[in-house]
Amino acid sequence: MSNSLFINPNFQGMYTVEPAHSNTPLATCKTQEEAIAWAKKNHPERPCHVARVRHLNDKKIPDHWRKVH
Repeated sequence: MSNSLFINPNFQGMYTVEPAHSNTPLATCKTQEEAIAWAKKNHPERPCHVARVRHLNDKKIPDHWRKVH
């Protein structure tokens, strides 16, 4: 999961696209769907994961994430 992108809900109710080893967003979108589309369009070679549960978003624990197809 080291090359992955992660879609996280943020404290403002928006969704951020973040690389695996950083908390600095590459993009911020209004919806999870928009964030996934952005990640797929701009980084098609990188797997994308979204948080399974809103408050469980530790990037080091795979059970907190589901892969986007």
